[in-house]
Amino acid sequence: MATITVLVIDDSALVRKLLTELLNSDPEIEVIGTAIDPFQAREKIKKLNPDVLTLDVEMPRMDGVTFLKNLMRLHPKPTVMISTLTEHGAQVTLDALELGAVDFVSKPKLDLSNTIGDYAEEIIAKVKAAAQVNVHALTEAKVMAAIPSAPQRFTADAVLAKEESTTIPAHLKTTEKIIAIGASTGGTEAIKAVLSAMPANSPGIVIAQHIPAAFSAPFAKRVNGISALEVCEAHDGQQILPGHAYIAPGDKHLIVERSGARFYCALNDGPPVSRHKPSVDVLFRSIAQNVGTNAIGVMLTGMGDDGAQGMLEMKEAGAVTFVQDEKTSVVWGMPGSAVKIGAAEMQVPLANIAGKLLTLIKKGNGDN
Repeated sequence: MATITVLVIDDSALVRKLLTELLNSDPEIEVIGTAIDPFQAREKIKKLNPDVLTLDVEMPRMDGVTFLKNLMRLHPKPTVMISTLTEHGAQVTLDALELGAVDFVSKPKLDLSNTIGDYAEEIIAKVKAAAQVNVHALTEAKVMAAIPSAPQRFTADAVLAKEESTTIPAHLKTTEKIIAIGASTGGTEAIKAVLSAMPANSPGIVIAQHIPAAFSAPFAKRVNGISALEVCEAHDGQQILPGHAYIAPGDKHLIVERSGARFYCALNDGPPVSRHKPSVDVLFRSIAQNVGTNAIGVMLTGMGDDGAQGMLEMKEAGAVTFVQDEKTSVVWGMPGSAVKIGAAEMQVPLANIAGKLLTLIKKGNGDN
């Protein structure tokens, strides 16, 4: 495998040094240069032609988003943003993802001694994923990501025990439908594309997107502004209603529970599952157990395999399941994993997913 070359762009000498050391610790990555600001970066990109950039969100002389806008227009490069986990940092980073950044990681703390292994694993994985992205397609589709990692890998059993049977008793069956969506790398823009095309009378939609806690509420607010649906960050005990979409908080698992014919959001503070919190596997398992045949499961772009097993459980419980196709996915890890184990019935281009959902809803309602 060819070495992935990286240019680190950050105004802090300490951060440049730390990122260089972390990335160079992987034999498949080589930091071939650093830059203190976008002006220096522009010249080094021309001279060194790196495969991937890491780009600080906030820099003097020109901020990272302004530089990214020019970069994607003139010389597109796979870019991983280095962001502060604050409300302002969240808004700016979401702007960067809209412009075509592949992913982001939190800005490294200089006292990382206890967590440096986890941080190194995260940034190395994201740089490697970015190197595989067709950045031209990404810029055209404006599609993203966020993948927090955890040192220990749990399955959904750590949060929600698997039931022997997911058949819902006849007296508890309902005609109300629920759409469940899972996503990671590329997911924020893919989710926006789907929700902005759904009508106000859509069934309730629940979403697990790998995203930090500081980002989920601003992201929900942003999507709410472009969708006919009411989009919000999910709250514990919230009833799931038609015409609404509920995005899992960035530090909690989202579980769908039922009481009679009604469905509710439940938030769980258990360990990361498949190295993620929220986990798609946890959400999809709860859908399999509590919604069954009245559910539709959708796996959007993302790195890794979180959600594949949960989607298989949904399919076995009688739900309709499908994934975003490889061509329109930023990273086809999660959708591809679902396809590999037979969990997905179809592969659908991003632009057609809302239409496919509406067709399935009408078919389920007995419309011709």
